[in-house]
Amino acid sequence: MSKLPVIKGKDFVKFLQSIGFNIIRTRGSHVRLKAEDGRVTTVPIHSNKNLPKGLLRKIIREDLELSLEEFIRIFDKYKKR
Repeated sequence: MSKLPVIKGKDFVKFLQSIGFNIIRTRGSHVRLKAEDGRVTTVPIHSNKNLPKGLLRKIIREDLELSLEEFIRIFDKYKKR
């Protein structure tokens, strides 16, 4: 099993936009995104800090409805562009 990447909040929002999520609201330091199929997630952007691993896992599993392996594969393709 591959390791979960370290991702900053701003970078994660850009990644989510590249896979079909659109920003629907920004409130303070939190960005709310929604996909065409109805999936919704909120990403904190706190002074350019990395997202905590537990929060990233929760977003991937519950909000994006992806397995960790699927996410890592898609994210690696995104980073290589």
